[in-house]
Amino acid sequence: MPNKQPDYTPIIHCLSRLTLDPEEADTALSYLAALSDEQRIAFESVADSNHVPLRALQAAQPLANGHPDLASWIAEVIARQEQRINNALTFLHRICQELENAGCPVTVMKSLDHWPDLGNDLDLFTTADATRVRDVMTSRMSARTEQRSWGDRLANKWNYLLPGLPELIEVHAQRLGQTGEQTEMARRFITRRVAKTVGGFTFHVPAPEERVIVATLQRMYRHFYFRVCDIVNTITLLEAGEIDFTELKLAAEIGGIWNGVATYLNIVCDYASKYCGSTPSLPTTVLNAARIGGNAVYVGGRFIRVPIPDGAKLYGRQFASIAAHGDVAGAMRLSLLPPLASAAAVAYRVTGSDKGIW
Repeated sequence: MPNKQPDYTPIIHCLSRLTLDPEEADTALSYLAALSDEQRIAFESVADSNHVPLRALQAAQPLANGHPDLASWIAEVIARQEQRINNALTFLHRICQELENAGCPVTVMKSLDHWPDLGNDLDLFTTADATRVRDVMTSRMSARTEQRSWGDRLANKWNYLLPGLPELIEVHAQRLGQTGEQTEMARRFITRRVAKTVGGFTFHVPAPEERVIVATLQRMYRHFYFRVCDIVNTITLLEAGEIDFTELKLAAEIGGIWNGVATYLNIVCDYASKYCGSTPSLPTTVLNAARIGGNAVYVGGRFIRVPIPDGAKLYGRQFASIAAHGDVAGAMRLSLLPPLASAAAVAYRVTGSDKGIW
């Protein structure tokens, strides 16, 4: 049986305070200053899992001058993260160039949304055939393919390991969604991609609406938990006024996930309001379509959890919508999700891991 996890609620609270309202970072400083060496290791690990170590500690760094030991630790973590990220960006840029040059249009999903932080995997989507992608990755980048789980095969997803790059390269070919049910909506990730420059490199990334879409697919339809970065990234988009809600609704309805998108946004705003007071107002169309809000989520383990029964209801709506639109292939793929999820849950209870299934 998997061991019971420690209570990371204070760490999640501190990370949320530092990233959502950096001007109030001093309220989190006393917590950081009181951490033991062992607790610092746990803090960095949870911050890394939530993809916010730089954003959190950069907010605390200017206030740590009166605590030399704390300031030294913060500087060490920041330097270590920056070194890792610089290495990853160099590899990622070359990979994207090689794929583009080989006729594989690619967009970087999720990973660059966390900037100046970076995720632990580097996620790409392409409309090219997976065989062509594999040829490029193995012949030009000396990559080797990781063993694929049942879920990976359904989603048409491949993981590659490159020499000198600790992060996995995760490539979604032609399909998105927990069972690869999204094809028409997925093409928008290429047709509407935009340029983004980070760390001196320019990449193609999804348009803001597709960034919300892919976050929703991950959080509301697959994992049923939020990372702190999801809240911060989406609030940043909302505050900048970058989201076209009409376009977002159009895209979400293509994939049968409008209720999930609206719920995702509602949770983000409700959760963030606990730390930064006020958040951008969501349109009435979003609020009316949302099924739950921030009062329903809770900290469990390292993340902010969504109740599984609510996620299951969203899955049911998605399945019904796709079936009603005559997408037989998509509906058949989605029908495989409950048994796959059950198998993963059983494996996790027995072994503490769902590796090979999910």
